[in-house]
Amino acid sequence: MRIIYYCRHCNDKLGEMDRQQVDEGRLGLHTLTQDEAADIITYNSIENSTYVKTICEHCQEALEAHPELSLLSNPLQ
Repeated sequence: MRIIYYCRHCNDKLGEMDRQQVDEGRLGLHTLTQDEAADIITYNSIENSTYVKTICEHCQEALEAHPELSLLSNPLQ
């Protein structure tokens, strides 16, 4: 199974790894609350993949420079 990280704002793919080569405990996903996990993690059984929403450096910088963007539904698209 693949784990794919992508930006929640611009949808750029940030990275990918094979789940069999990674100790899931080191990823920290087990520390998320049920609500956080529901918001951040998506499973796709057809592709046998797990998608994890995060934020890229570009979008993080834009939000730090313009915090009002966080009030929009899709602030950086």
